[in-house]
Amino acid sequence: MTTPLPADSDARPDGALTIRLVTPGEYAEAGGVTAEAYRHSYDGLTEAYLASLADVAGRVAEGDVWVAVDPDGTILGTVWVPRPGERLSELAQDGELDFRQLAVAPAARGRGVGAALTRHVIDLARARGAGRIVMNSGPEMTGAHALYLKLGFRRLTEREHPIEVEPGHWIDLRAFGLDL
Repeated sequence: MTTPLPADSDARPDGALTIRLVTPGEYAEAGGVTAEAYRHSYDGLTEAYLASLADVAGRVAEGDVWVAVDPDGTILGTVWVPRPGERLSELAQDGELDFRQLAVAPAARGRGVGAALTRHVIDLARARGAGRIVMNSGPEMTGAHALYLKLGFRRLTEREHPIEVEPGHWIDLRAFGLDL
């Protein structure tokens, strides 16, 4: 599925943006965008964790990785969603669609790429009949939190708890949900 955005979309102030599934030839580029976005936003990430973020082939084995691509083919952002009927995280409950690792290249931030990818996830969830979308976000990602709240998500504090992202490295995640 390819989602071209309309000319009046706030997700494309400087040109067309297409959201589509990543292709195998783009795994390295998409993984690089994801790892760099997280490196830019979080302090203290280990090389092992950054390598896991760059592992698009591993994510594709477990779900669908969508990319936001500009007209020249450059990947500006990515998001990972489960296949229909599956979950990526323990956060999701029956009837919910979760998404993970929404990432926007640092140079592309402020251009609506994150909003466009999130709206795409909302459209996927509706098409699949989900009653709610849920996701986690790190406490440092205040810009992302503002985006989610602007799009109608709300905090799900009752579902928040620290997770171990790798041995000995814990993050206090924030949980967000959007009722559809």
